Amino acid sequence: MKYRHEYKYVIEARQEAILRVRAGGILQPDRHAGDAGSYLVRSAYFDDCFDSCLNDNLLGAEPRSKFRLRYYGDDPGTIRLEKKSKQRGMTQKELCPITQAEAESFLSGAYPTVEPEMPLLKQRLFTEVMQRALQPKSIVTYERVPFVYPGGNVRVTFDRMLSSSNETERFLSGDYLTRPVFPVGQSVLEIKWDELLPPFIKETLQLENLQWTAFSKYYMCRAVHL
Repeated sequence: MKYRHEYKYVIEARQEAILRVRAGGILQPDRHAGDAGSYLVRSAYFDDCFDSCLNDNLLGAEPRSKFRLRYYGDDPGTIRLEKKSKQRGMTQKELCPITQAEAESFLSGAYPTVEPEMPLLKQRLFTEVMQRALQPKSIVTYERVPFVYPGGNVRVTFDRMLSSSNETERFLSGDYLTRPVFPVGQSVLEIKWDELLPPFIKETLQLENLQWTAFSKYYMCRAVHL
């Protein structure tokens, strides 16, 4: 698994409107977004009893990693367990599909059984969650407008209407109370790439004029409840 560059910027509604037009002029819409050009992202994040993941993000500690369950839209039929790691300012994501029964086990505070016939990655991720005694802490929900550029495996996303919930037991139903994280109109622009960000993308989006943030969405959503 490769480590990738990942930059995040907090932007206002006016900036988003301008940047989405610029991005649409030089990038391709992500095929997963469909006709609407966007999709809903739902994630349930895990942490230990000391909130180590939260504190590592606050302190900027590296290497660090966090686990989450994720599905898209209103259908939890396709759900996966993801581990996101950060080292030397770059990120890596490992993931494996899991069943709803396994997801329900994680969300209840228990752990699904590690079976010998499972793929090795799945066995390893399940084992690490158990060894670190991770428990569900927060639900992070937002609407994503994604663009891609094949050269350099570039991905540009606008994440809007970021909200948080503590009702992790209701994660799979999607029927949970949420709390807005940002003021109305504020969103997060994310730029991800492998080796090199083509200069024309950086210049078109004028990234040097934007407000960079080091905090993850998990940190932002936990912070509103603390």
